[in-house]
Amino acid sequence: MPTNKIANQILIIFGASGDLTYRKLIPAIFDLYKQNSLPEKFSVLGVSRTPFTDDSFREKMKEGILKFSGLKPENEDELNKFCNILHYLPINTAESKDYSQLTLRLDEIDKNENTQGNYIFYLSTPPSLYGVIPKYLAAEGLNIENNCFRRIIIEKPFGTNLKSAIELNSILKEDYKEEQIYRIDHYLGKETVQNLLVTRFANGIYEPLWNRNYIHHVEITAAESIGIENRGGYYDHSGALRDMVQNHLMQLLALVAMEPPMSIDATSIRNEKLKVFQALRPMKDDDLFKNVVRGQYLPSNTNGNYYKGYREEKDVAKDSRTETYVALKLFIDNWRWADVPFYIRTGKRLPTRVSEIVIHFRPAPQNLFPGQEIHKNNDNQLILRIQPDEGVSFQTKMKIPGSGYRVKNVNMDFHYSQLHNVYLPDAYERLLLDCMMGDPTLYIDSGALEATWKFVQPLLDFWKNNTEAPLYGYPAGSWGPENADRLIEGENKSFRYPCKNLSNDENYCEL
Repeated sequence: MPTNKIANQILIIFGASGDLTYRKLIPAIFDLYKQNSLPEKFSVLGVSRTPFTDDSFREKMKEGILKFSGLKPENEDELNKFCNILHYLPINTAESKDYSQLTLRLDEIDKNENTQGNYIFYLSTPPSLYGVIPKYLAAEGLNIENNCFRRIIIEKPFGTNLKSAIELNSILKEDYKEEQIYRIDHYLGKETVQNLLVTRFANGIYEPLWNRNYIHHVEITAAESIGIENRGGYYDHSGALRDMVQNHLMQLLALVAMEPPMSIDATSIRNEKLKVFQALRPMKDDDLFKNVVRGQYLPSNTNGNYYKGYREEKDVAKDSRTETYVALKLFIDNWRWADVPFYIRTGKRLPTRVSEIVIHFRPAPQNLFPGQEIHKNNDNQLILRIQPDEGVSFQTKMKIPGSGYRVKNVNMDFHYSQLHNVYLPDAYERLLLDCMMGDPTLYIDSGALEATWKFVQPLLDFWKNNTEAPLYGYPAGSWGPENADRLIEGENKSFRYPCKNLSNDENYCEL
């Protein structure tokens, strides 16, 4: 955690009575408090329509801390001391007239706590308010930086298509500078995602091989074992492409494919990521048939459990064609990656929850060992596991002891769990702290946002306008439509089917 002094400030959370604040934001702030990483003078003001008082809001947040904090309080006195920095204001955030109450309350906290007019506004609200709340704040002058800072954090989804993303950017930029706007993607806050930069650029062994000459293909997986969890009203208008690909998986793609930045700072890293998005090969209609597989989970009995099909879920249309699974083959048209396929997939109701990046190196040009075991993916693989069992695994070939030259795959592994007495911070913990410090490196800028929407928009349009575009069913608990494996180029190639356990997955598979 940082040793430099962070300016005194107030974090204002809109939608403070919601699940994100209860499960993630306040527990993350408490964890920062436990590590002495908060500013000397720091307050949180929750804002929502729910009629909490300061005391009732604090009691509710205590529950969340006890359930979800990574660093549990040692005693009730410590928890109560932390909760004294929490405040609450019940207003209707959709009514402009109520914002004068917010100004008065912030002035009061400023005066009592000496927070010096530095404010971060966190929008943990329905997306319909993303363009509304910032306008009402600006009308009160709460966007103006006069010997202070004013920042705004916006949750995904940032737009539902290219047009709405551009419009929302335009609305925000009428009153805020780009450096005041922090578009959050919690995947970028994960320690294992950030470690990708270190793996690539701090080790001389990888970078010379990180190109089309040595890498056959790359796959990026974000699998979820759960369904839509009573979020049918949202998900049926979103789908996997909007919910996961346009944001999380595109950001992972950029970190894998970007050129070395001039330095590890926000501007340099963002510039290199943007170049990746700009180099994505646009998909033509023929590509949208050949290089995209979308699916929707069907009811199934798996391991003695019955799982509903997607169309049986609450608030989902009975004839819905919303995808719960999508796999893409795409290309980056630049010098480093010319004609190297990148395979991206994500889905609901898959066998296990796992996110990982797999670098498939080109196989040896000649098989000298006839006894070598033949697998579908008979190549060297560098596996960067994001969650769970976080770590790095390199699959290489080794001789089986005994006569002859029988060869098998073995793993050389590193697990974060092996770092004893090292705390692995939650993604929101890191991202909140970065915003407090004014570091936007792990946040998404407007150029990258619009570039990723520009890439996925043709897919959305194609599915909307072509009823013959395939939507494959797959049993809940399976690895998705079988057609997805046909995307992978090369003989005997398929997606890697990961286990919950990163190590020894050739011997046993935990789901």
